[in-house]
Amino acid sequence: MDVQQTDFPGLLVITPRVFADERGFFKETYQQERYQKVGVNETFVQDNSSRSSAGILRGLHFQIKRPQAKLVFVVQGEIFDVCVDLRKNSPTFGKSFSITLTAENHQQLFVPAGFAHGFYVLSPHADFMYKCSDYYFPENEKTLLWNDPALEIDWPINSEPILSEKDRNGLPLNECEYFETL
Repeated sequence: MDVQQTDFPGLLVITPRVFADERGFFKETYQQERYQKVGVNETFVQDNSSRSSAGILRGLHFQIKRPQAKLVFVVQGEIFDVCVDLRKNSPTFGKSFSITLTAENHQQLFVPAGFAHGFYVLSPHADFMYKCSDYYFPENEKTLLWNDPALEIDWPINSEPILSEKDRNGLPLNECEYFETL
């Protein structure tokens, strides 16, 4: 697999090796020993799958207590994936990282604990998978406002995105909780 370090400590772009022929393809989406060798030392305890339609924006979510590292990828379709570093002691605190993940490019994003995460669906629909290092606790979930100008996210959006109530009511960075130590 190919692993690209980003400017964000611990945030990795991973492209698994894909074996393709006229019948289709095969790839490992996760193999613990191989991923540990490249710095993904999490024990994943929960796998999640979601399907969303074009124009839906989910995020930017994080758990302030019981933070989750995530390994994310697209099974069908295309998304614009965004992470915001909320680790107060990080050199990239408050900055955003974005990447287009597609079923065709097979790329994965390893998001360490301490980031807010979200995505916008670019294709007619997208099936999104992610592994989590801790369980989901709705009482601990927080939402960072997706369009806060302080985040400088260049969303590829031409019209108003489709949002949940909690995503519409996210907090701007200057009012949001963040991670003191991680």
